[in-house]
Amino acid sequence: MTRYYVCSFFGHRKIEKNNEIIEKLSKIVEDLIVNKNVRTFLFGTKSEFNTLCHSIVSRVKEKYTYIKRIGYPCKSETFFLENEKEKFKKSYRELLNDDSEIYAVEEIKHFKSIDAACKASYVERNFAMIDDSDFCVFYYNNSYKPKAKGNKRSKMYDYQPNSGTKIAYEYANKKHKAIINIINC
Repeated sequence: MTRYYVCSFFGHRKIEKNNEIIEKLSKIVEDLIVNKNVRTFLFGTKSEFNTLCHSIVSRVKEKYTYIKRIGYPCKSETFFLENEKEKFKKSYRELLNDDSEIYAVEEIKHFKSIDAACKASYVERNFAMIDDSDFCVFYYNNSYKPKAKGNKRSKMYDYQPNSGTKIAYEYANKKHKAIINIINC
């Protein structure tokens, strides 16, 4: 009996999106499907990398119709089931006055622990995705520093938060997942 595998994606909110990255990522996704028996892809939102990965997997799904996309939303994130996408597309874009990509998936997974995590919900969501994955594809630059929130009068102004991608990368290493960092490819 053939074993099928699961892959998730993690990356910085802003990425250097260019043809080289798109080509690398497309080859990685195809290799995972053809040579590594990956059939399921997990997605969060909130980053340019995740949006790019979702669009590539969605395009590849036209060729490999058996692959499945699963959304792992946090409270403020939205996924649409593929069979409902067109129904909601116009309303969603008008409501948000936004022409961004609509994340269509075959399944949406909700976790009470993620919803209860408040500001750390994306970290909890990433941990759940990593736990459910065999492969983790990252866009992780170890010199990336997210901008601290706060104002100049705040004592927290000099605080440099950890990147969510860094936290996910370290967790995936700790869990001994197969990691593909697109920056190092």
